[in-house]
Amino acid sequence: MKIYVNANAKWDGNGTPERPFRRINEAAMIAMPGDEVLVAPGIYREYVDPINAGEETAPITYRSTEPLGAVITGAEQVKDWVQYEGNVWVCRVSNSIFGAYNPYTTLVYGDWYFAKADKHTGCVYLNDRALYEVSSLEDCIKGEVYECSWVPEESVYKWYTQQDEAKDETIIYANFQGKNPNEENVEINVRRECFMPSRTGINYITVSGFNINKAATTWAPPAAFQDGMIGPHWSKGWIIEDCEISNSKCAGISVGKYLDPDNEHYFTYKYVKSPTQMERDAVCRGQYHGWLKENIGGHIIRRNNIHHCEQGGIIGRMGGVFSIIEDNHIHHINNMMELGGAEISGIKMHAAIDVIMRRNHIHHCTMGIWCDWEAQGTRLTQNLLHDNQRPEFAKSLKGGMMSQDIFVEVSHGPTLIDHNIMLSEAGLRFATQGVAMVHNLICGALTDVGGGTGTRYTPYHIPHRTEVMGFMTFLHGDNRFYNNIFVQKWPGEDKITPHDSDDGFESENRLVGTWTFDEYPTYEEWIAQFDFSRPANMKGLEPAHFGHLPVWSEGNAYLGGAKAWKKEVNGLVTGENPADIKVEVVEKDGQYYLDTNIYDFLEGFDGRMINTQVLGKAFEPEQYFENPDGTPIQFDADYFGSHRGMNVIPGPFASPEDAAKVIY
Repeated sequence: MKIYVNANAKWDGNGTPERPFRRINEAAMIAMPGDEVLVAPGIYREYVDPINAGEETAPITYRSTEPLGAVITGAEQVKDWVQYEGNVWVCRVSNSIFGAYNPYTTLVYGDWYFAKADKHTGCVYLNDRALYEVSSLEDCIKGEVYECSWVPEESVYKWYTQQDEAKDETIIYANFQGKNPNEENVEINVRRECFMPSRTGINYITVSGFNINKAATTWAPPAAFQDGMIGPHWSKGWIIEDCEISNSKCAGISVGKYLDPDNEHYFTYKYVKSPTQMERDAVCRGQYHGWLKENIGGHIIRRNNIHHCEQGGIIGRMGGVFSIIEDNHIHHINNMMELGGAEISGIKMHAAIDVIMRRNHIHHCTMGIWCDWEAQGTRLTQNLLHDNQRPEFAKSLKGGMMSQDIFVEVSHGPTLIDHNIMLSEAGLRFATQGVAMVHNLICGALTDVGGGTGTRYTPYHIPHRTEVMGFMTFLHGDNRFYNNIFVQKWPGEDKITPHDSDDGFESENRLVGTWTFDEYPTYEEWIAQFDFSRPANMKGLEPAHFGHLPVWSEGNAYLGGAKAWKKEVNGLVTGENPADIKVEVVEKDGQYYLDTNIYDFLEGFDGRMINTQVLGKAFEPEQYFENPDGTPIQFDADYFGSHRGMNVIPGPFASPEDAAKVIY
């Protein structure tokens, strides 16, 4: 059945073409498996709470009849501003409009939140751009540049809020820098979400072609309920496609965790267990709450434009397993620098088990992709990542996060990173093990190698399942580097980052290459510790059991001063003067090209074809670097999917000529 919705219909109707509903949620109340909800262009200021699940062969589809023409927003327009002083105007909002959730009394705060907790989940928008919140009316009137912002010219637009308890009203002051807000499009966050079921288990929903924006989402760490402007809420088989998703206070799309009252921001409110312990609890409690391949995940998130969200573009804890995230444009995430904590990234996934992230373009984010815990069977392939770093002019936010294209943290693998173009100054933060990097172009350093894990025992799983197989801390190593190109594009001096507590600083590597693994053993050196000709000495093998795991590095090219592992096999070190090497991403008419001369330095150099058998198994889970269905991978298709023949050159392209093509 087709159900029709049109916000501009003269009268509220019954969902027929002649008398469409005026609200999408009215259709969501009656839609059944196989139904298609057709939404006409218009602005839908509502929260859509689908109550019925679709079926695998008969999903419920919500479709904007004109691409991006139907707008679902968590905001309301305000047209009764009164000039207060100079550029500052004031409005009063009855708290009854917010119901049980007032974004102007709710702070962004919780587990793993490190910045000062003085920002509300509410926000003010001028012509679709968020204003910056300040903590006093005086600062609102001053309207000064915020030093941490990546967009300082926008940071002079301010807002400040108070509560009038006697009148039960929210008072909002806003500095519009000379603009008359009653003549502009000024909106404020009102609703917490835009399109997300309030109940779990609402499976097989497709959401296609909507503009979804401006919601008062909450901070979403791994041991808490994770909301986004849109998301499946602990369900299976959703498709979110061809949407524009922007201006979430925290997360744009959530494929994350359900509400577990016994483990909800536990550390923030109880303190007595470490936040890492509560993450282990979340994994085990999740299995009690149905975290199985048959019940959860298997989503597709594709062809979306996700931008200007202040925690993450896509976030999730456990609920995103077995999913595909492809062909998305994710950009300008956390650029306001109002929020800081360990959940901020273009994509931030905990337990991305058998998740494929491919052909995404991710740029101008605090981080590009962050795979935290249990990146087992995760594959990052054919992605373009660049400019994921703090601009030099922007001051570092206390409690803010470090920047890099990819961060893999406390996972036992296998995590496969292949055929990506990674151009930011930090390529991969390596606080993990069990990673294979194959046929990438990497212009940033490998950082945090062997660090950042402590005694953080984390789980690994039955291959291609969610059931926990074991827990282990991190030995580091168990990493493979095959047929990559490493380029020293950025200055190679260590980066100095002051501590948030003003008690010192961290020095972080910026010299590109695999040299950071120089003290790690080869496989032959590692296996020689185990004498299989005689009974094992359990106590005597403790140093081997808790020492670094081996590393493999072969067929890589190092340019511009990038430095090879001292045990590199068949490597090439050339073009050692950084000034001679050019690698730039260029935008022209909305398309992106690579302007580079690296292949001038690689002529005649090649390696061997890499496949699953060459890569072997990740150590702890004893799982191959393979497809989610268990079939092996032959790396004979390049960044574009073009065939790679007998001449196997390093980097993401099958031939040097391909580097001149449109890369996104």
